[in-house]
Amino acid sequence: MTDGGALLRRLGDAAANVRGRLTPDAPMDAITWFRAGGPAELLFQPADEEDLSSFLKALPDDVPITVVGVGSNLLVREAGIRGVVIRLSAKGFGQAEATGDNTIRAGAAVPDKKVAAVALEVGIGGFHFYHGIPGAIGGALRMNAGANGVETRERVVSVRAIDRQGEVREFSNAQMGYAYRHSSAPKDLIFVSAEFEGYAEDRDAIRTAMDAVQTHRETVQPIREKTGGSTFKNPEGTSAWKEIDKAGCRGLMIGGAQISPMHCNFMINTGSATGYDLEYLGETVRARVLEHSGIRLEWEIKRIGDFKPGHEVQEFLGQLL
Repeated sequence: MTDGGALLRRLGDAAANVRGRLTPDAPMDAITWFRAGGPAELLFQPADEEDLSSFLKALPDDVPITVVGVGSNLLVREAGIRGVVIRLSAKGFGQAEATGDNTIRAGAAVPDKKVAAVALEVGIGGFHFYHGIPGAIGGALRMNAGANGVETRERVVSVRAIDRQGEVREFSNAQMGYAYRHSSAPKDLIFVSAEFEGYAEDRDAIRTAMDAVQTHRETVQPIREKTGGSTFKNPEGTSAWKEIDKAGCRGLMIGGAQISPMHCNFMINTGSATGYDLEYLGETVRARVLEHSGIRLEWEIKRIGDFKPGHEVQEFLGQLL
């Protein structure tokens, strides 16, 4: 179990000097789009980049750090998250603006949809895909988020980050090591902003592309449910939802968690799902797909935190890997 009060007292000056917000035992089910999961031992929302840097420089090395965004692609386990959970504030990291003819600088807390809106406003093409991704720029940078045939790596010029020691670092596109739904940038980095580049395009054409993205989402995805977005990465040569459907998992339920009857690569919380229900359902699907087609689906949803004793979930439900 987490004890945020004890951790807060232990941090002493590191906690006393922050200008942002520190919340002991913060309920993560209020943040995640699944509306499930245990608490964060200590949630830190820094006021700005300087506040984050100062806090990290004073934080003891043995205190774990977990970074979360808007919670759209996140599954938190029932026993919660030990250490400090950092969630960048919209006030300090939520600005996006055009910085040149075809460039945009955005903070890591900026919703992807806002970047698409800024691009539309100034006539920069290539960002319509962000209109359909329900996350923030920090997560998009970390996982190379993409949709509608476009990925984040195609737009990134440079990334600004703060490391575990509180030092500011800059990375080029090449240094991010992008691949499908992956970045090989050091795991301890906290992305704070990035510069993107598109191309000049007629606003009507941009608006048409954004409308097409929205129509597609509303037609084929359960966007009005408590969901975490795409559950699994697409395997090479096929789609995750097709393999899940062929394995007979459409509509499958465990506890309050269900594979969406509308789109098989979406899990939904029907109202009472726990983190255990959701992860056990996901691993059940992985096991059935492995048995049916020999394909080992990889999670796209980020799963964090500790299992509640007696509610541990094994990969592929313990099948031989």
